[in-house]
Amino acid sequence: MVTQKVQEALNKQLNLEMASSYLYLAMAAHFEEQNLIGFAKWMRVQAKEEYDHAMKFFEYLILTNSKVDLMKIDAPKSSWKLAYDVFQDTYEHEKVVTASIHKIYETAMSEKDYGTTSFLQWFITEQVEEESTASYYVERLKMIGDNKSGLLYLDKEMGKRA
Repeated sequence: MVTQKVQEALNKQLNLEMASSYLYLAMAAHFEEQNLIGFAKWMRVQAKEEYDHAMKFFEYLILTNSKVDLMKIDAPKSSWKLAYDVFQDTYEHEKVVTASIHKIYETAMSEKDYGTTSFLQWFITEQVEEESTASYYVERLKMIGDNKSGLLYLDKEMGKRA
């Protein structure tokens, strides 16, 4: 059974995942404005993925007969100086998401909510990938520096994300 403490934490995570989707949409819009269509596509796919994560929390709350509490989502940051800055923010954001999931896991363990700990295993694994991917692009963009050709090449590559 999901306790009140775990239910509240799951609802906060649902909100964080929705806010993540919103943030990545803002990043996509920023890249569209910069005519970096490949980066924009990558961020749109990321936004959809985060929405899907939010829906997993929504569905889990429903499945466990818990109350879904949809909270306010603040407007995200909407402009950055460089593509590097966008991905640095992405990496930092993913670390926040990871820490939040770990905290829910710890709460569920302390509440002896083994169903929720099992549910969270997928997210724990997913966050390793999310942080690794964001870090990879931070490093690639750091290598590119202010080289416009490198940026355009990476933009083309990022546009291939399905």
